[in-house]
Amino acid sequence: MHKSRTVADHFHIFATRASDWVGSKWAFAIALITVIVWATLGTHFRYSDTWQLVINTATTIVTFLMVFLIQNTQNRDAKALHLKLDEVIRALRAANNQMIDIEKLSDQELEKLAGQFKQIRATQEQSKKGE
Repeated sequence: MHKSRTVADHFHIFATRASDWVGSKWAFAIALITVIVWATLGTHFRYSDTWQLVINTATTIVTFLMVFLIQNTQNRDAKALHLKLDEVIRALRAANNQMIDIEKLSDQELEKLAGQFKQIRATQEQSKKGE
């Protein structure tokens, strides 16, 4: 049975492909060529305000759209990474299962937990020095 795709599914596919392409050497090459062509045309347009406005507007629009695209990709990657780590924690018998989903804790709770791990590390370092 074929599952119909939602708008979110289509956006995910688009965002993934676009992120892969934008991070490629070809995208960089096109951007570099665009800037070189724009700079070269400066003499023809006598470095007018309109000439400057073209690159400013284009880069602003591209940057604005890329922020959302990159954030979407980072959010998905972070969620997948957290799920993988949660599975590793769950699978390891000696692991503390309370560590699962800690990214949802408040900043204060995370700082408290970081302090606990700092104390564990200090205790282990003291044990090694005493050996």
